[in-house]
Amino acid sequence: MLGMIKNSLLSTVETWPYEVLSKGEKEQLGYEERACEGGRFAAVEVAGKPFDEASKEGVLKLLKYVGGTNDKGVGMGMTAPVSITAFPAEDGSLQQKVKVSLRIPSQFQANPPCPSDESIKIEERQGMTIYSTQFGGYAKETDYVNYAAKLKAALGSEAAYRKDFYFCNGYDPPMKPYGRRNEVHFGTCV
Repeated sequence: MLGMIKNSLLSTVETWPYEVLSKGEKEQLGYEERACEGGRFAAVEVAGKPFDEASKEGVLKLLKYVGGTNDKGVGMGMTAPVSITAFPAEDGSLQQKVKVSLRIPSQFQANPPCPSDESIKIEERQGMTIYSTQFGGYAKETDYVNYAAKLKAALGSEAAYRKDFYFCNGYDPPMKPYGRRNEVHFGTCV
């Protein structure tokens, strides 16, 4: 627990590497098209709970893992964003299942420590192109659903992206009161 607190308060946060390909604005919504690097991610699935509750549970598990609850007992440092894969229902609301993931820090990419928690899996992911929009505040399910709808409207029918899931991303620790960064990402079709 101490490693987890030290990680979130004292260490620098490594950001998932990406390159901005283009920027756009439509209906007062700014967005970017980005090429994001692949790599290894720690991921945990939580089902049967509302989005906010499931997300919090998954985030806490991953914070413990990067804080030292792993086979090497090593605190790895934090990366951003914490990414929550959300699965929209027909009506636009979110299903009661999420996948919370965190990119493994660069120095551990080649050989990440094994999680002590068996529900956490290490996944190899390919690079991807995404559409992203950013907003502030303490993001909850309603905020992500709202910004996903705005991004969908801004992109219109000409943009090709996955419709069966999207990513809800938070970049800041909970104790940061202002200047917070949240994003919704739509992954392009592969």
